[in-house]
Amino acid sequence: MNSVLDQIGEWLKELLVSGIMSILSGLFDSVNTQVGDIAAQVGTSPASFSLGVFSMIRNVSESVIIPIAGLILTFIACYELIQMIIDHNNLANFETWIFFKWVFKTFVAVMLITNTFNIVMAVFDVAQHVINSAGGVISGSTAVDASALESMQDTLEAMEIGPLFGLFIQSLIVQFTIKALSVVIFVIVYGRMIEIYLMTSMAPIPFSTFGNREQSMVGQNYLRSLFALGFQGFLIMICVGIYAVLVQSVAISDDLIASIWGILGYTVLLCFTLFKTGTLAKSVFSAH
Repeated sequence: MNSVLDQIGEWLKELLVSGIMSILSGLFDSVNTQVGDIAAQVGTSPASFSLGVFSMIRNVSESVIIPIAGLILTFIACYELIQMIIDHNNLANFETWIFFKWVFKTFVAVMLITNTFNIVMAVFDVAQHVINSAGGVISGSTAVDASALESMQDTLEAMEIGPLFGLFIQSLIVQFTIKALSVVIFVIVYGRMIEIYLMTSMAPIPFSTFGNREQSMVGQNYLRSLFALGFQGFLIMICVGIYAVLVQSVAISDDLIASIWGILGYTVLLCFTLFKTGTLAKSVFSAH
């Protein structure tokens, strides 16, 4: 009878060990995949990320938004001319140079609207260069290597059925959480690119305000927001580099629970810091 119970116990133990190893082997694959794709995604310009979406955004902006920007520019140009006349005592102190100044400012404003997409892409080209340069410096693997997995298996085989069952349940919980966090990382990275497309589609309107000193604050804040979005990718790269270093510092010891939950904690921290990169980038560039 004891031999039968021992065999059942051994079978159950092998089942739990194989189940736990199966979970641990692919536990961080989804996060590692998302983290590995971050550098490629944030270092891609809007035009290269999705050519079809970018073409659609550009066509809509040029056919719908630019005419509206033209109307705004016309209003601002007229307002600017009236202000110049009033500032010179209703032409009592007439100076012809103010008209040349007005023509020059209007010409510059028209050129800005005409070349809106070139300017916007130049902003993201600068940010992309910085991100790609950072990617060459920041490197690190977030994967758990094979030797660590072998050490895990040796530790598991030395454990009793009760602790193994508890570890199996906790491994399932961690696996579900890790998969959810990988989705969060995907949403953050791709959500940033969607935000870039949305900002780009409205670009001609804030660019039309540069013809007037008072209204140009709209355009200046828009440019700061563009730079913040571009350099948010740099902050994301920094977060990934820190995460890789922290994960590598976690030692897979005899206390597997502490090791697994430690890596999970760093992954949660990664998601939290990725959420904060947008706010931090805007604060650096004083964008709102």
